[in-house]
Amino acid sequence: MAEKKTVVMGVIGSDVHAVGNRILEEAFTKAGFDVVNIGVLAPQKEFINAAIETDADAILVSSLYGHGELDCKGFREKCIESGLEDITLYVGGNLVVGKQEWEPTKEKFLEMGFDRVYPPGTLPEEPIADLKQDLGVTN
Repeated sequence: MAEKKTVVMGVIGSDVHAVGNRILEEAFTKAGFDVVNIGVLAPQKEFINAAIETDADAILVSSLYGHGELDCKGFREKCIESGLEDITLYVGGNLVVGKQEWEPTKEKFLEMGFDRVYPPGTLPEEPIADLKQDLGVTN
């Protein structure tokens, strides 16, 4: 990669699922991204502040405890208010409570302003390939 792209990642809300977060950090780092991992229990503002401070190209939000919809509500709007109108936003994990159909869940998060939405169990290779494509990375 000519210029390393910076991604901010973390686990949003009252969620403490640190293992998956570490796996994602390692995978994205190995793929050539400069990863800023803000860890677990992160509010929206922490993602946004880290993105501003590091001039990040993308924010990757994980949620595994089922409250992603509540935790992510208004995320794109807060990014825009903070001057990050062009930032790429990804979200993935167990985003809603209970077993629900995936397509309506995906649509809900796309309508909330996320660029890509991933179901539970998605392997890191998929969002890595998507992010390279979305950010115009060639390697």
